[in-house]
Amino acid sequence: MVVVPLAATGTASDNSTTVKYTPDNRYWVRVAAAGALATSGILLMAGKRRAGLATAAAGTTLVILDQQETVRSLWHRLPSHLEEVHKLLGRLQGAIEELSVQGEKFRNTLKR
Repeated sequence: MVVVPLAATGTASDNSTTVKYTPDNRYWVRVAAAGALATSGILLMAGKRRAGLATAAAGTTLVILDQQETVRSLWHRLPSHLEEVHKLLGRLQGAIEELSVQGEKFRNTLKR
């Protein structure tokens, strides 16, 4: 199990959820996250699915703690990305329906 000390800064009345890291702490958080993710891959390949998923979740949590600004920017861009995927799926569905209609016409032509 990986234990990472998270030193809180500020006063007890500070309602901020952002954890401040010194450069040395950030290094160890990154090492712990990389180790957890590598270990999860090994566990998953060894067939230890539950342990691998739990370790992957822990590693992902550490990455999110370390990369809060990156995760926040991705979170804010997510709706626009989902909208683009939705449009792409709509176009793909239209193309598949058109292909189905063309296939039906072709089959009807061959039956004659």
